[in-house]
Amino acid sequence: MLSTALRARPVALRNTPVLIRNSSSAHGQETFESFSERYVDFFKNAQDLFEVQRGLNNCFAHDLVPAPAVCEAAIRAARRVDDYATAVRVFEGIKEKVENQKQYQAYLEELKPVREELGIQIKEELYTS
Repeated sequence: MLSTALRARPVALRNTPVLIRNSSSAHGQETFESFSERYVDFFKNAQDLFEVQRGLNNCFAHDLVPAPAVCEAAIRAARRVDDYATAVRVFEGIKEKVENQKQYQAYLEELKPVREELGIQIKEELYTS
């Protein structure tokens, strides 16, 4: 009878790992300014391509468009580690995050001096989202 009771248990209850991540309300919401400062510092200290790309993935995963200062730091970091493609992809990320063509053009204008300084050429085609 004991073997019948064990077989009758649902499979989900047997040896199922518990993957619960406790969240804490002790951490307050990060302000946009502190977010921007944190990522500018991160990109200024990034030493290799992996770090730059990891930082970009993390930065662009948030539900906001990074400040131009963050984008500039990321572009400079990509060029510092000698990866032109990643520098161009920063602009692709901006294009995906902004809401409209006007915002994208504002970022392009704001970042024009750094694009020219570092020799980054991008197509300034129409916004397609």
